[in-house]
Amino acid sequence: MRSLILASGSARRADLLAEAGYRFTVVTGPVTELFVDFLTPRELTLFNARRKAFAVAPRHPEAVVLAADTIVSLDHKKFGKPKDLAEARSFLEELSGRTHSVFTGVAVVHYSQSRLCYEVARTEVTFRDLTMSEIEAYLSRINPLDKAGGYAAQTDTGSIIETVSGSFTNVVGLPMEKVGPTLAKFEVVPDS
Repeated sequence: MRSLILASGSARRADLLAEAGYRFTVVTGPVTELFVDFLTPRELTLFNARRKAFAVAPRHPEAVVLAADTIVSLDHKKFGKPKDLAEARSFLEELSGRTHSVFTGVAVVHYSQSRLCYEVARTEVTFRDLTMSEIEAYLSRINPLDKAGGYAAQTDTGSIIETVSGSFTNVVGLPMEKVGPTLAKFEVVPDS
């Protein structure tokens, strides 16, 4: 079996892979996520995922490298990771009571064989109508600064999310329904 590298420092992505039974190592490259208006959410997540994968793959040419990027989109506006608590608060205010899309782009690269595969997942998430005190209470419980849209679906117990339509793991940061079959194409399978 080929070795797998997760080119991400995200604990949530590592947890999802580990829970699915994959053995992997984490290696990150010096990549700053780009956030530009002229790309669609789908294009932007794929662009950043590809950059993350190729920051690691040439240094580990025999390994299969998996990278991902997630953003939130509402009415043609893209929400990345908030720069501070004030921006996280404004994100949640804007998403309150509305349905938004969560996009995750995934890049899988096997450098020595010049093989690559890209996938994008989209999930619709509806927030409850939130009061300012609920937003403040939520932000006091999580660290929103490393999460697209400023929220963490995996720790939400119905406090802000009303419904999720589509892949829940996509909202967490790694759409396992797409990752599993894609890794299998590269002869990377979970332990049985």
